[in-house]
Amino acid sequence: MIAIRAAALAVAAALFPLHAAAAAEQVNVYTYRETKLVQPLFDAFTKDSGIAVNVISASSGLEQRIKAEGAGSPADVLLTVDIGRIDDAVAAGVSQPIKSEVIDEIVPPQYRDPNGHWAGISMRARVIYASKDRVKQQAITYEELADPKWKGKICIRSGQHIYNNALFAAYTARHGEEKAEQWLRGLKANLAQKPSGGDRETARDVAAGKCDLGIGNTYYWALMMNGDPDKKPWAEATRVILPTFEGGGTHVNLSGVLLAKHAPNKANALKLIEWLAGDKAQQIYADANYEYPIRPGVALNPTIAGYGRLTADPMPIAKIAAQRKTASTLVDKVGFDN
Repeated sequence: MIAIRAAALAVAAALFPLHAAAAAEQVNVYTYRETKLVQPLFDAFTKDSGIAVNVISASSGLEQRIKAEGAGSPADVLLTVDIGRIDDAVAAGVSQPIKSEVIDEIVPPQYRDPNGHWAGISMRARVIYASKDRVKQQAITYEELADPKWKGKICIRSGQHIYNNALFAAYTARHGEEKAEQWLRGLKANLAQKPSGGDRETARDVAAGKCDLGIGNTYYWALMMNGDPDKKPWAEATRVILPTFEGGGTHVNLSGVLLAKHAPNKANALKLIEWLAGDKAQQIYADANYEYPIRPGVALNPTIAGYGRLTADPMPIAKIAAQRKTASTLVDKVGFDN
């Protein structure tokens, strides 16, 4: 463990080679977002504040890295892409409460940790990519995905993927473990093929006629339509339906922010966290990343607005996170990915 920690600190020192004298004018961010997606945010923050942002980006393992670095970790802020990553970071003990009246005022309570260890910065919804040609319904519930009328007509990525785990955990939190198991068995029976690929490939398979409904995140459809000419036909063959729970709203997930437990630049970290909830950053999230702003009143990207009005399910994200392990166990129990 000592060797791992020493190696982690050595790498961190190489990546963050600034002098201690400059520490008051920098903030170190570990992020699960691709650097190219968040760099516009950091550039704008630096322009507004004069504080330089040093970035480490990875697709996994950042909370373990911060833990291994220990009290000497250079990490000030951790940006996540899912409630699973948020939950893992808190469980690893690498965060501290964000004490900010700004965050408490802007971010709704259901999108903040009850103990203050994280806050949502932007939202995405788990929705349906429906075939324009073969699906005439304009509305659908998550519960309905287990209806036998959809037998052989649904495509989805692995049930253990963090995005589906969050949706299944939300279903479990709403309906209980027994009904969630029944629902997962019904959903599995309606699959057109073994869960595979990602959300883009789900849209591809709907476009190819392998299935009529695909389950994916809101921003992937927008990226296919606007950002990748090769994948635009997949979006053009489908339309987005915002599903809802019976008696509830559409399941949303969060991009979240945590304050590192041993943040060496804590004051600057808090400035960044509060800035990310401001109007300018929220508009960048909306337009550059095709996400729903967490801050009320910020304009949606036109493509996202075209899906229709989002009525987010009011279930607190912390309650969903508490059901992640149960949802994962149920996926294995019903053999969802087999």
